[in-house]
Amino acid sequence: MAVMTSRLTSYAHGGGCACKIAPGELERMVAGLLVPPPSNPEARLVVGLEDGDDAAVVSLTAAGNLAVLSTVDFFTPVVDDPFDWGRIAAANALSDIYAMGGRPILGVNLLCWPRDVLPLELATEVLRGGLAVATGAGVPLAGGHSVDDPEPKYGLAVTGLADPGRLLRNDAGRAGLPLSLTKPLGLGVLNNRHKATGEVFPHAIDCMVALNAAAAAAALAAGAVCATDITGFGLLGHVYKLARASGVTAVIDAASVPYLAGAREAAAAGYLSGGTHRNLSWAGPHTRFAAGIGELDRLLLADPQTSGGLLIAGEIPGAPVVGELVPRGEFAVEVR
Repeated sequence: MAVMTSRLTSYAHGGGCACKIAPGELERMVAGLLVPPPSNPEARLVVGLEDGDDAAVVSLTAAGNLAVLSTVDFFTPVVDDPFDWGRIAAANALSDIYAMGGRPILGVNLLCWPRDVLPLELATEVLRGGLAVATGAGVPLAGGHSVDDPEPKYGLAVTGLADPGRLLRNDAGRAGLPLSLTKPLGLGVLNNRHKATGEVFPHAIDCMVALNAAAAAAALAAGAVCATDITGFGLLGHVYKLARASGVTAVIDAASVPYLAGAREAAAAGYLSGGTHRNLSWAGPHTRFAAGIGELDRLLLADPQTSGGLLIAGEIPGAPVVGELVPRGEFAVEVR
């Protein structure tokens, strides 16, 4: 691998899923696009833009029992090691298929690279990292698209398959169901600390490269029909979207939410992204915080995650229950 003359994250204005456009801005941007899709004699759109699900879904009318899922995800460097960045970006992109209850069957690369600034050998390492994760997931990675860009970015477009009658959706939550979280929070603040100081957090990297395949399979086996993955909008933003789409209130038990080692310390030290504050500004007005929930906890709940876990309306082995869905009240989310 080529020797780096400077840190990869220094070429990015942000990092990972914290670079997402603010959720409120994104919703305003696409609001005019929420129109009935054109009819298709071969495939019927089952999941589109309406509820901000993790992937688009079409049901193949000829088969009747087969749905095709499509998603895309890419972002700026979240760590300095190019191989690890490629692994993280690939796991994050595949997660959108798992979060819908599907299995990925094909990926293609999306690479933006400052070819006159960073060695092409580094880009090769990024691609090699993506290939390693895709291969481990049993997903062929076949080609893709590249662009000469001042800021490096990498990710995948992924195609998956699912049973249209066994999807995991944002709008299928029902009162009385527990909420389970399959990965701890804190990835955003640890990545921000890494970007600012160069400290490496191997346990955070291990968490980000871990696939959500087993969690999705467990959710389906348990009969779950509602789930989402926790990425750039933080736990608070994603649970708000789920509760809003399902017409329920999500109650989060703050004391039950797991965090990676060092996350609270990083947040207390101020290693917070702009995305954290944007997420809190968006979801905060729709959330009732109990008196004992301080500013630090609110910020950590809004911390943008990169390749985070699944939030499942239901219980699965090994995943802590962090809350429940209850009949819709005054607020879409309550944090106690």
